[in-house]
Amino acid sequence: MNGRPPGRFDGRVALVTGAGSGIGAACAERLAAEGACVGVLDLRAARARATAAAIRAHGGSAMALTCDVSDDKQVEEAVAALVASFGRVDVVHANAAALDADVYGRDRDLDSLESAVWDRTMEVNLRGAMLTVKHAVPAMPDGGAIVLMSSVSALVGDTIHPAYGASKAALIGFTRYVATMYGPRGIRCNAVAPALVLTETAQRVMTQDQLIDKAAERLLPWACTPDDVANLVCFLASDEARCVTGQTVAIDSGTLAHRPQHAIHQWRAAQ
Repeated sequence: MNGRPPGRFDGRVALVTGAGSGIGAACAERLAAEGACVGVLDLRAARARATAAAIRAHGGSAMALTCDVSDDKQVEEAVAALVASFGRVDVVHANAAALDADVYGRDRDLDSLESAVWDRTMEVNLRGAMLTVKHAVPAMPDGGAIVLMSSVSALVGDTIHPAYGASKAALIGFTRYVATMYGPRGIRCNAVAPALVLTETAQRVMTQDQLIDKAAERLLPWACTPDDVANLVCFLASDEARCVTGQTVAIDSGTLAHRPQHAIHQWRAAQ
């Protein structure tokens, strides 16, 4: 970007999956703003093109990539296309998740959970991250950083979304395996675990009562935004975090920092 000070990712190549909107788009845009050439990958071709176009409109470098991250061959071809254009991969942010109404929206009670919903959740959230890492690592000859997207749902139980929570918990274990296997090559791997993130979709689909319930869970007066998550992802991907690997970092406005009594007191005060 002309006239800007040097960025943390100048000369580096980043791949962001699920980058067509929300957190993924914010992370892709932040990486590009700090100098990275970004592969913007999303299942929705139009959304991938829109994020890449927005990056280029602000003077950054990006290419749109379209694939289903659960498909081995498609991921291999997408990474190959990125490498063909930019030469290698330095940063990977595996953010893609099955959050559509046909999957996440049907991930409710365990006793009525359809196996197809469980399978698709695992295919996208867990297998997708595995395939992204599998094909990106060979293109990281000089080391690099991988940031996986977990969730506070991996760290506590809930009464809904068992498939989602289980997939995100598995990603925490996978993070440690990747960090252990590739650390000697200079590749770091960490995970981030957000609570509610006020994406445009979340604000559109959540009811006022649901937003109030989430506010009662956290300690801070504000919820996370996509830009807040992008700040953390970019820190973990940068040289500033060069000694941080194998970790899961919660970004939750204090949701997990307190005993349940806090929420109980908040509830009683509202009665």
